[in-house]
Amino acid sequence: MAKLKTTFFCQNCGAQFSKWQGQCTSCKEWNTITEELIQKPEKSDWKSPSSKTSSTSKPLRINDIDTSKEARFDTLDQEFNRVLGGGLVQGSLTLLGGEPGIGKSTLLLQISLKLPFKTLYVSGEESQKQIKMRAERINPNSNNCYVLTETKTQNIFKQIEDLQPDIVVIDSIQTLHSDYIESSAGSISQIKECTTELIKFAKETATPVILIGHITKDGHIAGPKILEHMVDTVLQFEGDRNHVFRILRANKNRFGSTNELGIYEMQGSGLREVDNPSEVLISQKEEELSGHAVAATLEGMRPLLIEVQALVSTAVYGTPQRSATGFNAKRMNMLLAVLEKRAGFRLGAKDVFLNITGGISVDDPAIDLAVVAAILSSNEDESIPSDYCFAAEVGLSGEIRPVQRVEQRILEAEKLGFSTIFVSKFNKIALKNTAIKIQMISKIEDLVSYIV
Repeated sequence: MAKLKTTFFCQNCGAQFSKWQGQCTSCKEWNTITEELIQKPEKSDWKSPSSKTSSTSKPLRINDIDTSKEARFDTLDQEFNRVLGGGLVQGSLTLLGGEPGIGKSTLLLQISLKLPFKTLYVSGEESQKQIKMRAERINPNSNNCYVLTETKTQNIFKQIEDLQPDIVVIDSIQTLHSDYIESSAGSISQIKECTTELIKFAKETATPVILIGHITKDGHIAGPKILEHMVDTVLQFEGDRNHVFRILRANKNRFGSTNELGIYEMQGSGLREVDNPSEVLISQKEEELSGHAVAATLEGMRPLLIEVQALVSTAVYGTPQRSATGFNAKRMNMLLAVLEKRAGFRLGAKDVFLNITGGISVDDPAIDLAVVAAILSSNEDESIPSDYCFAAEVGLSGEIRPVQRVEQRILEAEKLGFSTIFVSKFNKIALKNTAIKIQMISKIEDLVSYIV
């Protein structure tokens, strides 16, 4: 008879204990430790017993290792390819996390339907008919996508041996369970065991595997933290369900940069790739309005132009209100104090509302100058020319500070037809023969002379 072993796991951080206790000594959370039964039978390979066992790995001199065959799978999704670093690497394990209803399953189903390779989409959350209904909205004609509704890993591997797919998608890792572990699906031990089996399968067969992971209320991927260490790539799908834009980021990537970013627009027919997000994030208006300024920012390595909107009005209730959407409210208060102290504008008795259009959040300090310009424009009710752009940080003494990779920002503004960009006088710029005028300023008073 198989030997049974009882262990205790913290459901919040994954720490393991030999006995139950009220508080987890690792994450300090109360009542999160639960008992799990781990069965220890004689464990076989992920393959069926009739399959051949894999050959033993031998050490190789690093100069003798051949990397020429490490071709990537083109997913036919340019945003997804950009974030991955050029496509899916053979034998890699990719984990995609995000809020419920943000579009994780839609994104991977959409990619599975477009791929010219044989793809197996394994779902433990939806039936085949539900997936078919969603697929009809995205891409009804696909001969390479196979759908399997199964949660036991041993049955999944049996179907994989029969089908021999090129890419496997699992939706989601928290729904899988293995016969080798007696605890319920979604527990710490089940997630670790199922992921270990999938990693062994991916590395031995050079098949890319993409996992969907649930997240906790804190925004972290559910399960043990070791899950993120085990996989090769961790992707985060972000966005507000009240807005149409979704952002795909890489928190970890063994095969590329983590600075890249992909932007999608949620539509009724699925997720549309946004090739030029700057044109989408800048609102179109028929006439010049006050309180609008365009900032050149960077999301990872990608330059973006975003619109900053500000509204300054007299406080009605005595106590002025300060509200910022998509921007740090404390930093906005700092910039208001700089305007009052260094430029002489009396904003202490006025309401100030700030908004970054498009529903995205930005923490790049280079948009400080655009925020100041939008506030000044609204306060004086003077519109800023629509072909002006801003890229600089504002210091506490009112100086205009330089920002990194300013040349990328200038070229992006020039590409979108802006005539003038305001940058710090202390930025070293080597660009020559540019069609855009580069206006260099050193203090906030210089900006006031152009705006007011």
